[in-house]
Amino acid sequence: MKTAAIIQARMGSTRLPGKILKDLMGKTVLQHVIERIRQANSIDEILIATTTQGPDDAVANEAAQCGVKCFRGSQDDVLARYYLAAKDNNVDAVVRITSDCPLIDPMVVDALVDFFKNKKVYDIVTNAGSDLSNRTYPRGLDTEVFSFSVLEKAFKEAGKQYHREHVTPYIYENSSRIYFYKNSIDYSRHRWTLDTEEDLALIAEIYHHLYKGKHDFYLQDVISLFEMKPDLIKINAHIEQKKL
Repeated sequence: MKTAAIIQARMGSTRLPGKILKDLMGKTVLQHVIERIRQANSIDEILIATTTQGPDDAVANEAAQCGVKCFRGSQDDVLARYYLAAKDNNVDAVVRITSDCPLIDPMVVDALVDFFKNKKVYDIVTNAGSDLSNRTYPRGLDTEVFSFSVLEKAFKEAGKQYHREHVTPYIYENSSRIYFYKNSIDYSRHRWTLDTEEDLALIAEIYHHLYKGKHDFYLQDVISLFEMKPDLIKINAHIEQKKL
């Protein structure tokens, strides 16, 4: 079974344009995401799924610089972009990651993939989703695992606009075989994703304290940093997540 992490990435962002190529300790945000995903033992291949729009030439170039494949597809039909990226690369199990998560944890990714493969009964295993009551991980560690066949069903059947603009809403709304993977401690109050200048300021602070040229810090290390420096959480505590 070929398992691929498909990272959706594009330059367009309503709140922080070009965010995924912002500099973070001498590398782009996207490069950090790729380097962290490379540490996941469960991932056979990393694919970047971007658009055919001109500004996203920069994303394709960055993917090439990082040595990963890039699939280019529809700007608005993200579901189709994901499906075709998986289909063209003969992917059996898809791990959905977004490019604005430079604190993504490879050990969390491995835990979800291993659970998905071992149980073999769920359409999707996730630590994300729109239902906040099921979240226990910081926003920014979002990982969703599903089979190609489930993705293909969504691609063929999803008809609503928001089903096409996002990858997994159709699956959540039309499957009873969903497993919400939860941490033993609820850290869902933390926001470690990149969508605003305040988010970037927080992530830059975390990297300043923990990144020494290699990715050897993970969920518990960041939590420990917050315990030592509780004021960090105030940097982006007022930022609300965009709704679907």
